[in-house]
Amino acid sequence: MSTKLTNAQIAWRAAQDLPDGAYVNLGIGFPEMIAKFKPEGREVVYHTENGILDFGEAPPAGEEDWDLINAGKKAVTLNPGAAFFHHADSFAMVRGGHLDVAVLGAYEVAENGDLANWSTGPGSVPAVGGAMDLVHGARQVWVVTDHVTRKGEPKLLKHCSLPLTGVGCVTTVYTSLAVIDIVERRFVLREKLPGMSFEELQFLTGAELIAGGVADLIVPEI
Repeated sequence: MSTKLTNAQIAWRAAQDLPDGAYVNLGIGFPEMIAKFKPEGREVVYHTENGILDFGEAPPAGEEDWDLINAGKKAVTLNPGAAFFHHADSFAMVRGGHLDVAVLGAYEVAENGDLANWSTGPGSVPAVGGAMDLVHGARQVWVVTDHVTRKGEPKLLKHCSLPLTGVGCVTTVYTSLAVIDIVERRFVLREKLPGMSFEELQFLTGAELIAGGVADLIVPEI
């Protein structure tokens, strides 16, 4: 089987699809990496729930200003024209439908677009955060994730088994093996690693994949 993409490569691939002029929320953790891969010449305005609009990538080590952090308490930089506001106003932006895209991580994604990303079940530490607002407030919800769990089990499923964050909310999934759109409650394969067969990918996916015009998933070495 082909070597899977790194998290940085998945983040790079997702960043290439961000529309020019989009207002985008990046979820805590893995999705935050997307900020450093904005395509040159494209305007993307990043939003964070704790009250910043138009932040940039993380500063170099040792140059952090810890008064400038995102919702995950990671240091960020500011772009010219960036704005600060109360977190209540920030959530009003989310709930008011003013975000074009929210990019989140996931434990599970179902073929109908259901998302589970806040709890791994009994005994886990709940960590809902702003995700439940984001999945219903943003116009599109993208997921960046490994295609399988650490045990090699599918994360893309017919039905989620973990507590849901949102119902029917995910529009596109960027994984370590493929780019998959959710269309009419089905997983539609858009891109896959060039060295992997459709059958191999299907074996690692817990629901039926629909093969449309499948292209090669090509990313740079990062």
